Amino acid sequence: MAKLYFYYSTMNAGKTTTLLQSAYNYHERGMRTLILTPKLDHRAGVGVVASRIGLKANAMTFTGDDDLATLTRQALAAKGKIDCVLVDEAQFLSKAQVWQLTEVVDALGIPVLAYGLRTDFRGELFEGSQYLLAWADNLVELKTICHTGRKANMVVRVDEHGRAVTDGPQVEVGGNERYVSVSRPEFKKIMAGESAIELQQAVLPLDQGD
Repeated sequence: MAKLYFYYSTMNAGKTTTLLQSAYNYHERGMRTLILTPKLDHRAGVGVVASRIGLKANAMTFTGDDDLATLTRQALAAKGKIDCVLVDEAQFLSKAQVWQLTEVVDALGIPVLAYGLRTDFRGELFEGSQYLLAWADNLVELKTICHTGRKANMVVRVDEHGRAVTDGPQVEVGGNERYVSVSRPEFKKIMAGESAIELQQAVLPLDQGD
């Protein structure tokens, strides 16, 4: 029975690596996948999903106006069979698109594995994540740690000097140079202006190692 899965985490928890590993597992068994990625995230190139450790795969891009159920049907007609749909950066989905993914599962019988952030740099849910949390059949947290050693479950946006940014647009694509994963207690301190030095120390190793 097909299901909708939502794999969520903070930054640098290996979401894309896990997606690409899942795609590889399907391909190794002679099965076909459809990888979807938002067009606005083209850091690795348009139509390319890439992880920080060097894995990558071609993907179909979509915008906020695209119907993902229709795209899947079109790909199904072209390929003849799709055994799994994988969605990268699923936090950028709209409410309507999450519903469309439920149609891929319920009407087409194709499992969907969506990977994305749960919350933004203000600690608020992304629209796509909100409805995936509400409608997915299975929720799976991919874990990483804060520089304090605690579990990281929040994301902080930083400027070019490593200082926390507390306002601005919700969607701003970036990597280690713009975002740091931290624990909730550390997030509170950073937002209150109590941990700027620690935050800068946390950013530097990430930038140097990326």
